[in-house]
Amino acid sequence: MLQLAKVSLLQGWLPVSLFSVNGISLVLLLFMKTKRGKKMFHLLIQLAIGVITFFVGGIIAWLISDVFLVFEVSLGWLVIFSIACGFGLIGFAATAFVFLHKWRKLVAVIAIILTLASTALHVDMIYGEYTTIGSIFGMGGFPKLEVNKQKSASSSIKQWRELAAQQKLPKLPKKGIVRSVYIPNTASHFNARIANVYLPPAALVKKPPKLPVMVMFAGQPGSPNHFFAASDIANTLDNYAKNHYGLAPIVVAPDQNGESSHNSLCADTHVFGKAETYLINDVPKWIRKHLPVSKDPKMWLMGGFSQGGTCSTQLVPSHPDIFGNIFSAGGELEPTYKNRQETINHYFNGNTSEYERHIPSVIMRKNAPLKQNYYAIAGSWDTKSQANQATIALSAHRAGMNVITMLSQGNGHDWHTVKAGLKIAIDQFCKKTGISSTAPKLNTYQNVQILINQQVNRD
Repeated sequence: MLQLAKVSLLQGWLPVSLFSVNGISLVLLLFMKTKRGKKMFHLLIQLAIGVITFFVGGIIAWLISDVFLVFEVSLGWLVIFSIACGFGLIGFAATAFVFLHKWRKLVAVIAIILTLASTALHVDMIYGEYTTIGSIFGMGGFPKLEVNKQKSASSSIKQWRELAAQQKLPKLPKKGIVRSVYIPNTASHFNARIANVYLPPAALVKKPPKLPVMVMFAGQPGSPNHFFAASDIANTLDNYAKNHYGLAPIVVAPDQNGESSHNSLCADTHVFGKAETYLINDVPKWIRKHLPVSKDPKMWLMGGFSQGGTCSTQLVPSHPDIFGNIFSAGGELEPTYKNRQETINHYFNGNTSEYERHIPSVIMRKNAPLKQNYYAIAGSWDTKSQANQATIALSAHRAGMNVITMLSQGNGHDWHTVKAGLKIAIDQFCKKTGISSTAPKLNTYQNVQILINQQVNRD
């Protein structure tokens, strides 16, 4: 069962097998005899219905995506085209079912089922939302973190690198570990789910250095498990640590919503409780107490995807004494439930000024000057997020932040965009925290366009 849960949905034998069998079933429908021997006539009708349903499906997907904005962001044209193809092939197979007789109808039914599954899988491959079978059911499979065995940090990163130069480092594990842990809600009483933690090799020795930390969120709906599964951040940082003496940031993915169906706005409200207090009080206190991290805000980053990115963009400038860095992939201009007025009414009892305390641009203006770093990325198909990050980038720069905004070519509001941005943000973050003395030039990353690179001279 555990092996089945690990089967990849994005590559390997499962997608290849499903698409191949689906294709074979559809090809069979082209050559099967139909009722009364009118094969050519029936085939033309099947193809005509397929074309019609292709356009109908595409129009429906476009209306849902770009006109009514049911998902609050555009699905992207590749997703719309995939859905349209699914509709068209189902229309073709359903028409074949009508014309076929006896056992041949079963082939049409199988083709319809396989097309539904193939379409869903292809859309998931575009988004990168679910990476394994287990991730669909929220299965992270991470052992429990034994916090009583965590060691206090005893050296700086600079000292660690000096030991590395002298070849005096302790023996390091080849890879880091991912563990699950409950972070107590002592101050907030927020009903949070289990968090996940990544510890790089350098954090696993008896006397680890004081490492930087990334507090990361999935979007909504989502979960801490889902962030680790979809972002593949553990493998990314393991690869980074290989070339940096076992050094990489610690990653903590706490729960910002309480349930997948909830949107806490990462604020203290009467609707879902004190989410902000949990994230900026309970979580940092637990991290500092149990993990080998630096207390310097420059060594702390908060980031996330979609709603998780919005949370980061509002919380980091609100609490510069804790966090010095923001990473936002596809974040919004402000925390939103349905629309602005609904959000104000539902969460803040109609109090507009209370709501505006959680709007990133307002926070940045009030708390300026801010010696922080803002990293943001949007997909090339996600025009709304592009506009959002451009607006926030302007506010961030005016508030004194260093700003890098990016465009992920060929992607939309999806986890492929997140991964592309994370790679650059990690490189920049690690350079600023001293893990590395260099970072790749921004124009060397594949399929990523740098839109803004504004660095503030703070000397």
